[in-house]
Amino acid sequence: MSTYVFAADEKPTSAGAPYLPRLTLAQRLAYATVGLFVGALTTFPNAMTNVNAGTISGSLGLYVAEASWLPALYFGMNASANLTLVKARAQFGIPQVTRSLLVLYALAAAVQLAWPCFGTAVVARIANGIETGALVSLTVYYFLMVFPGKLRPLALVIGVSMTQFGTPLARLVPVELLSVDGWQGMHCIELAVPLLVLAATLAVPLPPSDRVRVFEPRDVLSIALFLPGIVIGCEVLGLGRVLWWSDTPMLGKMLVASVVLIGAGCMLETNRERPLIHLRWLTTFNIVRFIAIALLMRLALAEQTFGSVGLLSASALNNDQLHVLFACVALSMLAGLIVAALTLRESTLPYQVLVAALCIAASALLDNHSNNLTRPEQLYASQSLIGFGTTLFIGPALVYGFLQMLRKGPDHFITLVVVFSITQNIGAIAGSAFMGTYQTERAHVHTNDLAEQLIAANPQVAARLGAGASSISAFVQDPGIQSAEGGSLLGQSMAREATVLAFNDVFGLLARLAGATAVLVALSVLYRRWRPEHHLEAPT
Repeated sequence: MSTYVFAADEKPTSAGAPYLPRLTLAQRLAYATVGLFVGALTTFPNAMTNVNAGTISGSLGLYVAEASWLPALYFGMNASANLTLVKARAQFGIPQVTRSLLVLYALAAAVQLAWPCFGTAVVARIANGIETGALVSLTVYYFLMVFPGKLRPLALVIGVSMTQFGTPLARLVPVELLSVDGWQGMHCIELAVPLLVLAATLAVPLPPSDRVRVFEPRDVLSIALFLPGIVIGCEVLGLGRVLWWSDTPMLGKMLVASVVLIGAGCMLETNRERPLIHLRWLTTFNIVRFIAIALLMRLALAEQTFGSVGLLSASALNNDQLHVLFACVALSMLAGLIVAALTLRESTLPYQVLVAALCIAASALLDNHSNNLTRPEQLYASQSLIGFGTTLFIGPALVYGFLQMLRKGPDHFITLVVVFSITQNIGAIAGSAFMGTYQTERAHVHTNDLAEQLIAANPQVAARLGAGASSISAFVQDPGIQSAEGGSLLGQSMAREATVLAFNDVFGLLARLAGATAVLVALSVLYRRWRPEHHLEAPT
């Protein structure tokens, strides 16, 4: 591209975005290949850590609470990274920013590989969170090279949707490969990811972009307030159900600190002539509705990340037994992406989100009748619906926000990116936190209800106690110990049953949440039809 002379219509619409030259078919295919590769690997390392957190924490010598810090750190850094990254790309250039972050993450992963411990895991998750924020935008930029003219909104849909494939791909990696030599296999893969992405971007680099000085001194103060406030808030959500909300005063102090920091940042931004985040725009009706629907949908997607996986984990299933299930999820996500791309129109955006919400509601209703014999085979249909709904929603939602931003001006771009990132990251961790809390509370209720029915005079209870005692009679001769063991086995069965019933309650709650989101979207569609003067304000 060094000898190429860019025409006036090939210039980027904003500083920090790449030029858009006329490319051959072979060049477009090359950019598409790298875009697919980078997008699929963007969230893969963190997903690989999250889905194996329960087992890897032992090799790192971590308590459950310490292990819970790691995903919360990632989500917090990822949610707040674009406060800096958008302007950094404009001032220093896409290649410099992206490659620097990839090298930083590679170094952190290498240190974690050499000295696996809590400290190095924290550094790796922080670096991964920031790097992921950069790679999401990079994926979109690569697809901008693929589609010409009016088809370029497809770059947003495909680019952001590809980053959703990290979790199903992480579930497909064999545990034996990851657990080699005390989980060094997983650390090796985590190191390989940034190096592979760096090699791909060097082999097929993006065109240059305009570089302008955009950082202002007060940006540093705003970032210094918002970033720790968001990260601390994510930590509260990540630790709440582990340490328990009402039993840990530290969580209350952290929440107060988060509110104070974010509140101070908002006060600072409100009084700026050129704010980093346009807070007044965020209070407009269309954007409030956009934020509400994006957040509700991400909360509802906890049906898969927490609900179905938690149900199967309670039955002691591991990743190796979920390969077919998540292969179905990945294929369904691909189908959702294709449908979203083929049906993308400004007028169809609300209907795409409506169908996605209905898919999630239907999935939760299907899973609402689970029992302790439920296995992955019974969840293929429901989880495929979730996968389809995920990619049918995520791209069109971002396109809607982008259209709203264009109507206000490119100076609102940072606000859009930050808000969308926050709704998706905080929505994800909040979904697991709130649903986990609800599941725990309901499990206690069901345990008490079942315990009230365990009367020794009941013939069925007596039979279960006798069966439990006889199962160990060949190993234990003492009748008293046999009877106690029979009671213990019955108690374990009761606890498993209470856990399954609690997950069914979670599925019911998620079905209502997704259904409420669908109703909100449907009301938005009706509002648009009744108020034709709002035609230009496309609802979600």
